[in-house]
Amino acid sequence: MNQQFENNFMYHFPKEGQPQKYEAVREKMKELAYLIDDLCPKSREKSLAITKIEEAMMWANASIARN
Repeated sequence: MNQQFENNFMYHFPKEGQPQKYEAVREKMKELAYLIDDLCPKSREKSLAITKIEEAMMWANASIARN
């Protein structure tokens, strides 16, 4: 059995303090997304930047949940 697979592919019920961490990450990522939206012209690059912010948010939340 691969422990990392077991951990990565299971539901992680929020522990005490984690919901606040998720919210803090979401708020900062949203702030950055608005900044990119305001400063960058409509383009493929802008779309990719927003996508990467979304990915970073998901990975940050996964880090909080898994560890």
